[in-house]
Amino acid sequence: MVLAGRLLVYLIALGSGSNIVNAAGPVAETGTASIVENVSYQNITALPWREADHRLNYGPQSLQFGGLWLPQRASADNPAPLVIFVHGGCWLSAYDIRHSYPLSTALADSGFAVWSLEYRRSGDPGGGWPGSLEDVIAGISHIRQLQDFPVDLERVVLTGHSAGGHLALLAAQHNDVPSLDAVIGLAAITDISEYALGDNGCQKAAAGFMGGSSLQVPEAYQQAQISADKLPSSVYLLHGEQDSIVPLTQSNGFEHHILPRAGHFDWLHPQTPAYGLFMTRLQDYLQEQKP
Repeated sequence: MVLAGRLLVYLIALGSGSNIVNAAGPVAETGTASIVENVSYQNITALPWREADHRLNYGPQSLQFGGLWLPQRASADNPAPLVIFVHGGCWLSAYDIRHSYPLSTALADSGFAVWSLEYRRSGDPGGGWPGSLEDVIAGISHIRQLQDFPVDLERVVLTGHSAGGHLALLAAQHNDVPSLDAVIGLAAITDISEYALGDNGCQKAAAGFMGGSSLQVPEAYQQAQISADKLPSSVYLLHGEQDSIVPLTQSNGFEHHILPRAGHFDWLHPQTPAYGLFMTRLQDYLQEQKP
């Protein structure tokens, strides 16, 4: 697997004497790479990106589509392992797929094919609960239609960030999704009942997504809970110690890694140690030769 030098950022950060700064301040130059931590949403949207190689509809509605990014070296004789990505944004229509374009671009540059899903969200006709989840399940299932592209459908990891992590993990609990090698949650929301009790903006959006509070629609909240015993065996959560949007308690009960100094959006930024760790996990799950 070609990691295109991005793993170097993670290794530098772990080494002694590394020069690491918060992205809100000046970016440190190590001589070989720039390392940033605890980046903002604005830092993510300012990153370079390229359009998907293909935009494919998985349903009849305008927001039921995915972007397929392919690495340059992928071919019929050398298909690329596939990363299915579900973007976050508090389940809200205000935050669409575009903020994840830099991540998809970086992953493709590193040798992965990326099937990144757009879906209807709160504020969109048909979005919210359960429509958003139904879209994500349909989008994941659509990989069965990617057989004409240089994608290795025998090596597939599902991942999602924040609210997208919640939907990805929920989708993985359904028997009708294709076989997955692993599911990786990036700052994923796992307990929506607990999460909706919080007072940050994203936590307040949970009730709108669900159509009411847990007291008003208890059955819906029960259906929207992640259950570890319903998930595939290979599920791993990555969480940043400085995450101010999704509490660290959301990773409790699952195999997980808390990365020091990392914030909520670091997993989407190719110059962070968090991204390097994410890449390492992907490489582990999508290795060239399976046992």
